[in-house]
Amino acid sequence: MAGSEATPAKISNFIPSDIITVTECVHLPGRIHSAGLWNYFHSGKSFSFSLPLFEIQMIVIFIITQAFHYILKRHGMPPFTSQLIAGFILSSRILGHFKVLKVIFSSKSQELIYVLGFFGHVLFVFVSSVKTDMGTMKRMGRKAMCTGIACYVSPLLVGNLLQFTLGRSWLSEEMNKRSFLTVAHSLTSFPVVAYLLEHLRILNSELGQLALSASFVSELCGKMIMLLSEMVRISYEVGVTRAVMTVVSILVFFLFVAYIFRPAMFWVVRKTPEGKPVKGMYIHIIMAIMFVSGLYANYNGLPFFFGPFALGLAVPAGPPLGSTIVSKLNCFTEEVFQPLYVTAAAMKADIHSITFSDRSMMFNIILMYSTFVAKMVGSMVPTLYSKMPWNDALAVALILSFKGVSHLTIYLCVLMFQGYEREGKPVFSLFTIAMIVNAMIIPALVKYLYDPSRKYAGYQKRDIMHCRSNAELRVLVCIHGPDNVAAAIKLLEAACLSRESPLGIYVLHLVRLIGRSSPVFIYHNKQKTFGSSSTFSENIIIPFERFKQEKRVVGLSVNLFTAITPPKSMHEDICSLALDRLTSLIVLPFHRKWSIDGSIESEDNNIRTLNYNVLEIAPCSVGILVDRGHLGRSMASTQSSYSVAMFFLGGKDDQEAIIFAKRLARNSNVNLTVLHLVASETEGDIHIDNLLDFEVLKDVKRNNVGNGSYVIYSEEKVEDGPQTAMIIRSMSYKFDLIIVGRRHNINSPQTSGLAEWSEFPELGIIGDLLASSDIDSKTSILVVQQQQTDNS
Repeated sequence: MAGSEATPAKISNFIPSDIITVTECVHLPGRIHSAGLWNYFHSGKSFSFSLPLFEIQMIVIFIITQAFHYILKRHGMPPFTSQLIAGFILSSRILGHFKVLKVIFSSKSQELIYVLGFFGHVLFVFVSSVKTDMGTMKRMGRKAMCTGIACYVSPLLVGNLLQFTLGRSWLSEEMNKRSFLTVAHSLTSFPVVAYLLEHLRILNSELGQLALSASFVSELCGKMIMLLSEMVRISYEVGVTRAVMTVVSILVFFLFVAYIFRPAMFWVVRKTPEGKPVKGMYIHIIMAIMFVSGLYANYNGLPFFFGPFALGLAVPAGPPLGSTIVSKLNCFTEEVFQPLYVTAAAMKADIHSITFSDRSMMFNIILMYSTFVAKMVGSMVPTLYSKMPWNDALAVALILSFKGVSHLTIYLCVLMFQGYEREGKPVFSLFTIAMIVNAMIIPALVKYLYDPSRKYAGYQKRDIMHCRSNAELRVLVCIHGPDNVAAAIKLLEAACLSRESPLGIYVLHLVRLIGRSSPVFIYHNKQKTFGSSSTFSENIIIPFERFKQEKRVVGLSVNLFTAITPPKSMHEDICSLALDRLTSLIVLPFHRKWSIDGSIESEDNNIRTLNYNVLEIAPCSVGILVDRGHLGRSMASTQSSYSVAMFFLGGKDDQEAIIFAKRLARNSNVNLTVLHLVASETEGDIHIDNLLDFEVLKDVKRNNVGNGSYVIYSEEKVEDGPQTAMIIRSMSYKFDLIIVGRRHNINSPQTSGLAEWSEFPELGIIGDLLASSDIDSKTSILVVQQQQTDNS
């Protein structure tokens, strides 16, 4: 024994004492694998093997979380809610009543779960930022900007005011000096909001995009405040030189992301053949850089998540690169790592440590609820000021006030691991309970306030009528096959003007999903074509690329997409793209096809159903293009003029149609004729729509459309619908294209008696009359419906 005791003393003469201290703290791994199931339970050490113990812990966590999620998901609650509840149930105090569970989830064994979960949380932050389309964020409006700033600043001001007044007398001096709790309560986490919107299935809605953009602004504000406070802390505790070095290091990181990493990501996209997966080597390199960025941020005194979050924003969203990263990491991150992390973090809460008699605890309760109310009010003021409906404004405020895994991480790291074990554990337990209540109530309220079927409903005017004459007119053209190309190009050619009136064209080739397990969305302008003969859209891409090259107009841009998706969800892809690109008009081909001799060749009821669905939920104006043969053939001919007529009866749809017709008339090759059908007996009351009718027709009557265009305007008084039909029939042979408003469910003397004979309600009464098989005309028709907003 004496010899064995002398050995450490001799070794200590050669090894520094600090190394010995570290060595003593290292626990060598115990036995990992058991000797088998029978020996496992008869050895007397059933839970001493780390791998079987970890597997049992995972099974228990997944059973509890899935059981709660099965009950709560029907109320709109995301899995995060169930994971918090599971962690709270498995916390030390509650586990004390169940001896077996207390042995399984001992304090020492919980650390492995937490470390693996923390690793998964890093991946979650990275994947969330990869999903972010920075192009959409650049186009965010003033409403999103103001909402995001107010969402962060309001609770920050209220919290600091409380800390400056009540905190002086209710908190210890050390706790009152640090305002980290106010910053944490003011935070609106972008990944958390994206997570909630995705599980509520309203991520692509205008409300969802507004909340997402506002959360992004709020997150940036939080990051800037965090950086500023960190620099102040470093300069105060370490020195100004160290603070300057940290600022330089962060700037170097941002320059690397902006000028090296992001261009490299676009290079990967260009090198990936269209329709082919991204090489695994590229994914591995990106993952390695992501972890290095986290270490770099942590070395400079910033949270580990800061590096992966900034790096993920530099990855182009969508196919091929962004979608590949998400598909490879999303499932395992959200379904395995995230439940482990949230549950392990919530297990550190101790409900019995909360004492309401403590003034510090009461201050934290007041601070928590005051900042929540301030965030709600701050989020609602800008949205209500912009005339958003009350229910939707409240839903946006609730979404931005949702607390998720990012808040849990901040509370855990600051309160539990930074020297506040005595005061921090009760506060963390209180915040955990508050987060459970928050995570249960807010999703249910949002689901009650906001109907997902309205997710494309617009709050801003996104139509032709409210598009300035010198602003870019964005048009989304949907194509089902080569037969739709010629008529669409001829229509766009007439609308293509000059730099003063730019035109943005977004062509979406719709392909039915056959032979694939999942939908595919391709942006052809980004990816390199691989074997053009094998692509789905070869016959669509080439004509539009040729159209762009032949025009060479400065204000013309053409973007080509392909969506391979089931017919039942095609309208979702159309409306999502229109909302994402902020288009003013969607052009849909009619479901009926005519042959060269004017007879009906075929009909596709799937296309007709698609048109109905788009008309119901479109976030902008919609036009249905009925090509009866002459429109497409006129493109191939050498005719120099293009005759267009517009039949005007009045109303919002007709106003939208006349605005588009006037835009066409500014093209020197277009001859426009406007026929105003007026009821012979008009009522004495003047409606607002009548005033708008006169306003949009004023320059047409004066022949002052612009660009020296010559417009023929005439008025016809009609008694009823049959007289209107007779006049329209007599003029239906004289033009290449006739533009009309849909005027759905509008009763007027001009169309009385015609609705009963309507065959295609999606075209309206006048459009149905012109598309009828009774009229042997080859004139094409464009039926326009103005954007339907919640305020209309």
